[in-house]
Amino acid sequence: MNPSLRVEMLEKEKQSAARAALRWVRSGMTLGLGSGSTMRYFIEFLGERLRDERLAVEAVASSTVSEARARDAGIRVIAPRRGLRLDLTVDGADEIAPDLSLIKGRGGALLREKVLAHASRNFLIIADSSKRVDRLGTRPVPVEVVPFALPWVIDQVEAMGAEAVPAMDRSSPSELFLTDQQNNILDCRFRDLKDPQTLGEQLKRIPGVAEHGLFVGYAQAALVAEGAYVRILRRGQPPAPLTDSDVPV
Repeated sequence: MNPSLRVEMLEKEKQSAARAALRWVRSGMTLGLGSGSTMRYFIEFLGERLRDERLAVEAVASSTVSEARARDAGIRVIAPRRGLRLDLTVDGADEIAPDLSLIKGRGGALLREKVLAHASRNFLIIADSSKRVDRLGTRPVPVEVVPFALPWVIDQVEAMGAEAVPAMDRSSPSELFLTDQQNNILDCRFRDLKDPQTLGEQLKRIPGVAEHGLFVGYAQAALVAEGAYVRILRRGQPPAPLTDSDVPV
């Protein structure tokens, strides 16, 4: 397919997945808002629905970018607080395996994204067709690292058999990228990622690692747009076309 046509197709898929997720938003919910290109559409469409239907929802955002977009869309943004359980968090993904294990956070918001996923009763992924994989590892695993520890974390990740490359700031290519928490990101490419759960546990044991982008056991469902259709993925079930009766979370 022509590259420009493929980009256009994927953008339409992102919009389709984002619109499909709106059906699980109900008045009175407290939402978690993830980050990324597909979430940009979800936040925009959610704002439109709030205005059209006068729904009352509030949200916690996983990044300053998502927070700004939510406020611009008319969504009430709140801060984390003790005892708060989010009814539903919607987020994108970089890779989605058949068992709904994920690679997330290559945009740099992975620590806050995982905090929201952990604080949520339900965690729903929305994505275009390029994000489905047979097994995780096609893309690098992002790892958020405290800047002081970065050199030693690189040494230890490379000792695990990975290539670890610090992410650079796109607006200042000579500067290291900083997350909203003022941490660095390592893009780690592992030769064999057959056991994401164990790998994630190993990464978390490295002093200086704030969080990693392997999300195992978090998502209850994923809505993946494939051309004109949206399919629902659930753990232990084959992908199925999304119908009006489906309630993924």
